[in-house]
Amino acid sequence: MAASVHNFNVLRRPAVFKRLYRLQYCSSARACAKNVAAETELSVKKEHCGGKKSFHKVLEERKEEAERSLLISCPSNTCEKTFLQHLSRRGDVKKYFFYESFGTYAVVEFAKKEDVLSILETASIPYLQHEAAVPFKSRLLSLKTDKLGNMSNPRSSLQLSSQTSVSVNDLIKKLNKGYSIDQQLHLLTEAFQLTEENIRLRFLVCSLLRDIAASYFPECDIKPFGSSVNGFGKLGCDLDLFLDLDGISETTPKQVGSYSLEYQVKRKSTERAATQSILSVIGECIDQFGPGCVGLQKILNARCPLVRFSHQPSGFQCDLTANNRVAIKSSELLYLYGQLDERVRALVFSVRCWARVQGITSNIPGAWLTNFTLTMMVVFFLQKRSPPMIPTLDHLQKLAGPMDKSVMDGNDCTFVSDLTKVSVQNNTESLEHLLLGFFEFYGNFDFNKLSIDIRKGKEQTKPEASPLHIQNPFQLSLNVSKNVNTKQLQRFVLLCQESAWLAQQKAVAQPNNATGDVPWGLAALLLPMTAPAQSKKKRRDSPASRIKDLLESLKSSKSKDGSNVEKSSPKRH
Repeated sequence: MAASVHNFNVLRRPAVFKRLYRLQYCSSARACAKNVAAETELSVKKEHCGGKKSFHKVLEERKEEAERSLLISCPSNTCEKTFLQHLSRRGDVKKYFFYESFGTYAVVEFAKKEDVLSILETASIPYLQHEAAVPFKSRLLSLKTDKLGNMSNPRSSLQLSSQTSVSVNDLIKKLNKGYSIDQQLHLLTEAFQLTEENIRLRFLVCSLLRDIAASYFPECDIKPFGSSVNGFGKLGCDLDLFLDLDGISETTPKQVGSYSLEYQVKRKSTERAATQSILSVIGECIDQFGPGCVGLQKILNARCPLVRFSHQPSGFQCDLTANNRVAIKSSELLYLYGQLDERVRALVFSVRCWARVQGITSNIPGAWLTNFTLTMMVVFFLQKRSPPMIPTLDHLQKLAGPMDKSVMDGNDCTFVSDLTKVSVQNNTESLEHLLLGFFEFYGNFDFNKLSIDIRKGKEQTKPEASPLHIQNPFQLSLNVSKNVNTKQLQRFVLLCQESAWLAQQKAVAQPNNATGDVPWGLAALLLPMTAPAQSKKKRRDSPASRIKDLLESLKSSKSKDGSNVEKSSPKRH
């Protein structure tokens, strides 16, 4: 065991370097203390008595976990027991897991931040014989061993946490074994939703990137938003990040006598120009000095400027923005809806999967519907139920208290964050009934004249000529579905009509054989269809032929290796 102490290539660095690094790491933590304290004060009052936590509380806890964690690249034959024993000599390991992404990695959470510092003090900058190393110290480490076999075991088999979802073909087989359509929707949600390990990894990547940005802005924060935190994220979805600088500029000036001091700053013509400059510099720093960050693109002229890159150790495609505060509130709103009723998440996951299989959504930006658009349509549909299943945004705004007041970029983003203040709706519809209702609702919706508005939960007259108009809940002048063209909207409507008809066929609505090899229920709806051109009357005359076509479609799809797997849209959350 004594030899294992050297597995991180420990060097006796001068004490001054250790003190400097400790000072840098701790001062960065203190710099964020004001933001954390403010969020803590707000979130303490917002935890659900039934175990459901407020959005702010969840983000706070995840961030704190990430700051006590390390990401370590390990040899594939690492001995788990020896690995943990080695780390435990320097700190108390609280949780850990292994996964694969361009190699084998371990996420290790320690009980205290001091344990992380203790481990980092034993790590060294690697010596490269033919290359020059950038001496940037981060919490992304590589496990090394001086003596072969010291920490490895050729017969060892690490338990790896899956970071990808199942293929649609495998999902269909799993759904066929369900005993009801309601259970099928829950099985689909369990198969596609982010795992505990994947969520931890996402917050750890945010924390690692924040360490880089802190070189320029010590009091900044990097927060995830969108699918990573709103409760509707699918394994494999992109990691959307927000560089939060608000905590720096919100400091109240302190006047002593008749004098006060303020920082001299570089001035830009507009906030957008400042955002572009900041992202350009931070992006360059990530590209040049961020371990594992590759393929960076600066997309600074977009409506919302961003930098895009791949974080290879985690396998995430990352999009970093710096002036996208409203997106955080949108994430919180969807999180709240998902927490109010478990049927919301199950229905959203199923509709999204159905849409991806049918080619209604796409990974490539274009005229297709997006995952965010579909989620808004599900929310609106559930607000329209009788009785409503979830409340309107206007109602949530009326329940808000003084601490919930939020105005961002001139937009009123106020709504209640305490789930205990929101009454449970008296709607007991089954998921099977809701799924069929969704297809029927939008298969007959008058998109030519009406707009979707989740603030009021009522159809509004379309204010513009776009084929599909869904009002942004916080930026009321914006249409979140402005990209959708007439062809794609018509295809969506026709497939809704086809799916509604198919779901009502007896051969599809119930299991119809003992072997379970005939797709039924939700599984049948996940087989690719062709948007029909013939009338409904003609289709009703030949249900048997439709089922036969679906079975043949399933057989042909088995030859493909999960090519229809849904992936969350990278840009719309």
